[in-house]
Amino acid sequence: MQISIELLGVLFVVAIIAGFVDTLAGGGGLITVPSLILAGVPSIMALGTNKLQGCIGTATATLIMFRKGKIQWAALKAAMLYAFVGAVFGTLVLQFIPSAALNFIVPAVLLIIAGYFIFSSHISMSGSRPRMGEAAFHKAVIPTIGFYDGFFGPGTGSFFSLAGVALRGQSLLDATVSAKALNFSTNVASLIVFIFAAKIVWSIGLVMMAGQVIGAWLGAHSLFRIPTQFLRLLIVAVCLAMLVKYSVQMGWLA
Repeated sequence: MQISIELLGVLFVVAIIAGFVDTLAGGGGLITVPSLILAGVPSIMALGTNKLQGCIGTATATLIMFRKGKIQWAALKAAMLYAFVGAVFGTLVLQFIPSAALNFIVPAVLLIIAGYFIFSSHISMSGSRPRMGEAAFHKAVIPTIGFYDGFFGPGTGSFFSLAGVALRGQSLLDATVSAKALNFSTNVASLIVFIFAAKIVWSIGLVMMAGQVIGAWLGAHSLFRIPTQFLRLLIVAVCLAMLVKYSVQMGWLA
């Protein structure tokens, strides 16, 4: 494929926007994956390149959260390991199985997430009572989301945030912060597999990495300055936008 300076410039700006949105609400892949495909990158290469650029975005956000004292390594290291393992398996499966099977599953999950954040009355800064034990959450829920991220990816940050709120009783802000570290772990796992599978367009990915650093930095410094209600609305908007994208792709919307 032809890679022009103009194309790289556009994808650089796309990465800035995606890094900002992904840090606040997840779903940055909604922006980057379609953009890469529209740029002429084959689908499997688009997913691999997306992991390359997305990895540095989540790394930037995670590092900033760690420096601010919002992420405790001791509390998250086990969860990050389970997320890593799940993503490795998901990415390995992706190399052999068409992703078309997700075309019906993902829209349903997105509707559940959006509906939960719209109608739930207990999402707050203070959190609530956990509905699942920590061990079960780490061993069942986190690897499942990690598998999804390795297999496809867009919306993973939103999935981690929802799981933390709905199952572990975290506040939305705390769940969003934890989601950055977990998403970083899944991105690294997937990236390793994609590198060995040679499914990355390095020239594009490296340029977009620079944009992701900027976007993630802006998002991480904005996260603690915005109302929880706005964060909830942003997650809903991202989920609904992804749902529209899938509906158009499936031909459900003319």
